[in-house]
Amino acid sequence: MNIPQIGELETIINNSFDKLQTIPKNDSLDPTAIDAVKAAIELLDTGEIRVAAKQGDTWVINEWAKKAILLYFRIKKLKTFEAGDFNFFDKIPLKKWTGAEGVRVVPHALARKGSYIAPGAVLMPSYVNIGAFVGSGTMVDTWATVGSCAQIGSNVHLSGGVGIGGVLEPLQAQPVIIEDDVFVGSRCIVVEGVQVKKGAVLGAGVTLTASTPIIDVTKKEANSFKGYVPENAVIIPGTRTKTFPAGDFQIPCALMIGYRTDSTDKKTSLNQALRSFEVSV
Repeated sequence: MNIPQIGELETIINNSFDKLQTIPKNDSLDPTAIDAVKAAIELLDTGEIRVAAKQGDTWVINEWAKKAILLYFRIKKLKTFEAGDFNFFDKIPLKKWTGAEGVRVVPHALARKGSYIAPGAVLMPSYVNIGAFVGSGTMVDTWATVGSCAQIGSNVHLSGGVGIGGVLEPLQAQPVIIEDDVFVGSRCIVVEGVQVKKGAVLGAGVTLTASTPIIDVTKKEANSFKGYVPENAVIIPGTRTKTFPAGDFQIPCALMIGYRTDSTDKKTSLNQALRSFEVSV
């Protein structure tokens, strides 16, 4: 396989994707484009490229990497795969572990090819989808799921049953981003491109969508915002009253009740934050 440079890969994949929008579904890519798609998936698989990357304070979406994933689904055919003591029927194979990756993988943790798991990460029985990035020192705990293209930083703890949403389309849509040193409590749900900034703590059961109000209750007057969690913020589930024609009802929101401090070790300060604000995990 002739592997072009990254800039050339981007051009080939962009052109191929645009072309396929105007031809029938049963048409396929030419050999050069197929090689480019496979090469891009290998680069995602090894972490050499990412669907989204931070540039300064801004996360930038690499749309062409998303296009490569969508084209990969186009060129792959359904088949039976063997995975240890079970088989599955799909288009995308799972990552194969040799031990050289430096990742601890507990049965039955599953990570699709095209996802990247950094050395030092731990996968408990969990699922990581294609295009996702999981940083060094991060634990994906039991029954947690990391959706397609989600970006998980280093030294993050995704507790049991956490659901991190995925996104492939629209191409410009931001994936869920969990920055470094974040603690996500049990059964939390983070979807629709929400960004959780460095050092934040989500208490158990927090649900964050792009439209979920996050209410800062640390001051005399509450301030509401959406779509992101500030650095070092401590967030818990909450409700607020909303009036409907049938009456007043409590609907979900999230409450920002304080901030972690940087005065102690990250692991210690996580525990202190949870104890100080009486946040369950």
